[in-house]
Amino acid sequence: MKTYALCSAAAAAIVLAGCVRKVETGPPGTGPSPVVHGMPALPSAESGETRKASKQYRVGVTLLNRVHAFYVTLEKSMVAEAKALGIDLVVQSGDEDALQQKNQIEDFVQQKMDAIVVCPVDSASVGGAVKHANAAGVPVFTADIGADEGEVVAHIATDNVDGGRRAGRFLAEAIGGRGKVVILDRPDVTSVQDRVKGFLDVMAEHPGIEVVDKPDAKGNREEALARMQDMLIRHPDMNGVFCINDDTALGALAAVEASANAPKDLVMVGYDATDEAREKIRAGTFLKADVVQYPDRIGAVTIRTVVDYLDGRLKWKPGDETKVIPIEAGILTRDDLMKAGDAPAEGR
Repeated sequence: MKTYALCSAAAAAIVLAGCVRKVETGPPGTGPSPVVHGMPALPSAESGETRKASKQYRVGVTLLNRVHAFYVTLEKSMVAEAKALGIDLVVQSGDEDALQQKNQIEDFVQQKMDAIVVCPVDSASVGGAVKHANAAGVPVFTADIGADEGEVVAHIATDNVDGGRRAGRFLAEAIGGRGKVVILDRPDVTSVQDRVKGFLDVMAEHPGIEVVDKPDAKGNREEALARMQDMLIRHPDMNGVFCINDDTALGALAAVEASANAPKDLVMVGYDATDEAREKIRAGTFLKADVVQYPDRIGAVTIRTVVDYLDGRLKWKPGDETKVIPIEAGILTRDDLMKAGDAPAEGR
């Protein structure tokens, strides 16, 4: 089983196990693309400086799904970067079906892809397919969500522990450091585990706050609506809710808005900052803030990392500990939307 390390991309990054390299980030759409310390610079595709791959590699990608706005943007970014670098990218969707994704990975191996990128449907069950690729000598990379087992060259994702901390800090301040909080969770996904860990780290700093429940809302609206209806009955005096993604937040918000007995001062925080969630925040609903991810950066950095590895510019060897490339998160509030015309508040 691989040792899986994660570091904060905050100003003072902590290096774990001597293998994690910090990513520099700037506001969306400005400045240079993220650069990983200890790696060759990854020039900006927009600037025309992108280094072409030494050959036309074939790279297979299997996504979690093509429904969430995050993955729509992630795929577009990967496709654009692959075109700029001159590689052949084959993208498929796991459609949140672990068996389907396993078959896609095995098909990529059969097709003799030069590398495979996986956004796991299930972090635990994907391990067998990753090991199958390992045995065939095909390097595997993960993006957004990690794999619990198998040899993964690099994992590129939002620093979700940091993102969870940002959500926690906002919520703790918004409820005055006191009250009852619910987490609408999805515990089978590593990125969500990290978000919840960061959030709970902050809650532990506030003895006046009690996390009273943590139901599994499966990351989708229908389940989140049902679980939030349960929470409104079980915890009618709750003060805050942390939702692990925006589908969860929007489903939970629908339940709250339909309830005649919802707490009037309830504060909800989401994760992803999709367009629909931004509009709910702007409208002054119970959803007060959202952690911002940058799937366009994750997609671009993932493809560049794959190409640099295949070209031999990265001196990582099969069997090395997974290298984690974290992309810093931000947090978005109504004030940010009103002041900056929908621009994320980077680095809050």
